Amino acid sequence: MSDHHGHACCGQGHTHGQDVSGSLEGHAELGAAETPVLVEVTRGGIVESRHRGIAAVVDAEGHVVAHWGDFEKPIYARSAIKSLQAIPLVESGAAEAFGVSDEELALACASHNGEQRHTRLVAAWLERIGCGPADLECGTHLPYDEETAHALIRAGEAPGTVHNNCSGKHAGMLSTARHKGEPTKGYIRFDHPVQQRILGVLEQMTARDLSAAPWGVDGCGIPTIAIPLGSLALAMARMADPRELPDRRAEAVARIRRAWGTHPYLVGGRGTFDTRMMEATGGEALVKIGAEGVMCAVLPGLGLGIAVKIEDGATRAAGVAMAALLRQCKVLTEARWQELAAVTHPEIANRVGLAVGEVRPAAGWPG
Repeated sequence: MSDHHGHACCGQGHTHGQDVSGSLEGHAELGAAETPVLVEVTRGGIVESRHRGIAAVVDAEGHVVAHWGDFEKPIYARSAIKSLQAIPLVESGAAEAFGVSDEELALACASHNGEQRHTRLVAAWLERIGCGPADLECGTHLPYDEETAHALIRAGEAPGTVHNNCSGKHAGMLSTARHKGEPTKGYIRFDHPVQQRILGVLEQMTARDLSAAPWGVDGCGIPTIAIPLGSLALAMARMADPRELPDRRAEAVARIRRAWGTHPYLVGGRGTFDTRMMEATGGEALVKIGAEGVMCAVLPGLGLGIAVKIEDGATRAAGVAMAALLRQCKVLTEARWQELAAVTHPEIANRVGLAVGEVRPAAGWPG
């Protein structure tokens, strides 16, 4: 991955004097004190809190268009890379064999709210492949959507696995296992063919040997692999511009991208950053949030990928940081920036609803 200055969408001079030419290999890790402040939180006219983080904008050839902080640092991407994890669903032929719709493919890329619009689609998909909610190994939690959660509680009903925000992704994994004739039980294990197939896709898309990479267990039970942030941005850039990928993978990426951009509500839901931002940009930015302050974006029109990691894991900062980068890349217009104030620079309100501050990009960043 090499340094590439002056890209029209992100301006110039965002390398902070670091030599990032050549491969990402061997890039020195920066000290915590050098990790830049990306987002600040105000109250009563002063900055009350600050969120440090790292970010990278990369093109499909591996040129680093812009970066802030140590983009070589391995991170767990968590749910920000569901689009990459969905590639085997299409590439293997499982999606075609089971008639997976674009709506269902969007759900495979989703961290959905658990609204009926989401859960009914997942349940119908599972039934069609000969599985049921009990086959999902993602666990349960209350729907993220408050209205839906309150309705369940009022009805005295417990949430099921279909309410899990990752149930669409897991339905996709079960579909691949079914199509390949593999055991469905234990499909979340690191050594299961479903997960090994995904690992191979991650290696190719990030241009990394991940055989010895640290890994942990994600909230939904599947493996999460430590990958350098810049390499995640590269994978997103290859989603944006798949021309150099093998034909079958490029075709899979094109279909996933279409589903992701055409059905933004299914990727998130009511009030979510992902849905609101994709609706506002008309598919010019395909965004996906992950746990612990991670967010990725695909910019098809520019052939770029973006990855952000907030050091302290704050979700409130990840969306603001991503919005600032989309604004800098001119994918998010000034008018849209203001219209989306609730997610681009949200107010801090007290218990009676009085605005007392805001979450905003740090002064001077990313300009």
